[in-house]
Amino acid sequence: MTQQVRLDRDGGLAVLTVDAPPLNLYTASLQSALASAIGELEAEPARALLIRAEGKIVSGGVDVSLFDAQGSPAEAKVLFDEMLAVPDRIAALPFPTVFAAHGLCLTWAFEVAVACDVILAASRAKFGLVEKVVGLTPTMGGTQRLAARAGVGRAKEFVMTGDTYDAATLERWNVVNRVLPDEGFDDAARAFARRLADGPTRAHAATKRVLDHFSAGGVPEANAHITTIAAELFETEDLRNAVKSFLADGPGKATFSGR
Repeated sequence: MTQQVRLDRDGGLAVLTVDAPPLNLYTASLQSALASAIGELEAEPARALLIRAEGKIVSGGVDVSLFDAQGSPAEAKVLFDEMLAVPDRIAALPFPTVFAAHGLCLTWAFEVAVACDVILAASRAKFGLVEKVVGLTPTMGGTQRLAARAGVGRAKEFVMTGDTYDAATLERWNVVNRVLPDEGFDDAARAFARRLADGPTRAHAATKRVLDHFSAGGVPEANAHITTIAAELFETEDLRNAVKSFLADGPGKATFSGR
């Protein structure tokens, strides 16, 4: 893994940091570094993941020279398939994922953000899918994942205008989960992610599976799978121990190992 991406572990919490100054632009080398980091998380799962960035902004977008290098639609599709795999693999991780946006968050970074389970934003953060400036539409799933959170009409506005939107607006649209103060934002984001990492990891993974079914087919599809998914949790140490803790000591006293 290059220094453009760091993957640190603090107990059950993994922290993936993008650090490719000055603008954290998406390049072929950054793509490779992200893919390598995701591969490590797939091979050795964490109990939660926090994705963050260094610098004044989260990202200024994609290095446009990457698009200029594509000689044909066929070549471009190969590139776009590789780009789409990054958020898709993050979305498929079997533990909670949190994206922390402390500043301007454009194109690929926003598309990774909406692939995460929870988006935290500093009050100064702004977001945009600005691919229209080069005559392109977003390719990393951002349009459709934004539509899943905010609705088709909002997604069309967001992409077609190419405007930037502040954190408060996207919280109102149900895209950003929480807007936090600028001061102390990084510590607050880490604390939030740590809380998820300390929870029942297998149950969180089950919640993600249920909601994947809901996304695919609504309440009937989720209902067709929920009882099996929930029943499987009786194989976990966390459920068995937490039930015993509840009966012996009352609610909120259990600790979880992730097993």
